[in-house]
Amino acid sequence: MVLGDNGITHKVEPDSKSGRVQVRRAALASAIGTTIEWYDFFLYNTAAALVFPHLFFPASSAYAGAMQSFATYAVGFAARPVGAAIFGHWGDRIGRKTTLIVTLLLMGISSGVVGLLPGTSAIGFAAPLILVLLRLVQGIAIGGEWSGSVLLAMEWGDQKKRGLLGSFAQIGVPVGLVLGTGGMTLLSATLSPEAFDSWGWRLPFLASLILVAIGLVIRLKILETPMFAKLVEKGETAKTPVLDAIRQHWREILLSSGVRFSEQMPFYLFTSYVLIYVVARHEFSKTFVLNAVLVGAALELLMIPLFSQLSDRYGRKKVYLTGVVLTGLIAFPYFAILTSGGHALVFVIVVVSFIPHALQYGPQAALIGESFPTHLRYGGAGLGYQLASVFAGGPAPLLATWLLHQTGTPYSISGYIVLSAIVSVFCVIGLKDRSHADIDDASVYRRARA
Repeated sequence: MVLGDNGITHKVEPDSKSGRVQVRRAALASAIGTTIEWYDFFLYNTAAALVFPHLFFPASSAYAGAMQSFATYAVGFAARPVGAAIFGHWGDRIGRKTTLIVTLLLMGISSGVVGLLPGTSAIGFAAPLILVLLRLVQGIAIGGEWSGSVLLAMEWGDQKKRGLLGSFAQIGVPVGLVLGTGGMTLLSATLSPEAFDSWGWRLPFLASLILVAIGLVIRLKILETPMFAKLVEKGETAKTPVLDAIRQHWREILLSSGVRFSEQMPFYLFTSYVLIYVVARHEFSKTFVLNAVLVGAALELLMIPLFSQLSDRYGRKKVYLTGVVLTGLIAFPYFAILTSGGHALVFVIVVVSFIPHALQYGPQAALIGESFPTHLRYGGAGLGYQLASVFAGGPAPLLATWLLHQTGTPYSISGYIVLSAIVSVFCVIGLKDRSHADIDDASVYRRARA
């Protein structure tokens, strides 16, 4: 059963010809939609490291400017759980498709406005204030996007391949990073520093408006997932899904958040903070570091579906824990090489840092999504996923900048990464592995609570 745009339920089996078409469309819509969302988000991340300190905080010292820029960066992460709650409510009430169209529009329009925003020298204090507000809108949109995109693919396809299907939403991260960082790299390499800082950085933000139009066309062609359509047909949708998820599955929400610490926090150090640290420590160009990040993201594009497929065979937790342990092991060698290594070693370690992330990020969509029943899955999974943003991803570059300034050694940041890995180990162990369970059977979750 699937829900059409007219609100009428139609019978479309996933293994039928029309069903297989919908599965492909759902996977494509999931991947392209999150690609556009993360393209916009990573553009902001890169600009926060390279452009925003002197454009929006010109009166500050280098250290204070970086702190202020990364503070606006962190605001978007703080807004993510809010977006997860808002869109989680409607995603579990009226369906996955409609909410995903709204999140796409919010993200694209706010990014386009960032590309047009004058600097502090032109409009004064209003510039950084508007920048923060736009970052809030981006965070709310991302907060509602992830779980919907994951469920769109997971709830449509072969349930024995949920790890692989869920990873289509995860692929949007490296593709968005490649496009966003690649665009910045190309412009910074071809334009003069003055031209890049003046108007060149704005072009990728404005291009997001074109990408949003493409994403909307694709998402408008998909139908609602069979699992959610079945709930609608039986009249079993929750009236207050987010509140119900918090009351009934608070443990899964907290554990889902905790498993992300070793994935999300280091990732934003490896893709954003590294730009400032390496350029400040060595005489390496911005383009050199951006190229290393770009290669790592391209490699992750191949690794995410591979590790996700392995999780379908061997279980989510085994693959995920491998990535967590490797994250802890790489923490000290990573900053040792960034601090003392030459061009070749720095390039290699930046690329290698993406491997433990892919081991976690690939299976993560299914691991978290499977932890909640269908009628509460959008809100529950979204809250668990996005709550980590407040404590892990958002503060990471800010805390790394502060730790280095306070201690004078990058190994304090390494210790920070190891601590995140320890948290995730315990949370992964505590979260139930439903890799081979029937997630359309509500009794599976009732037995788990009992």
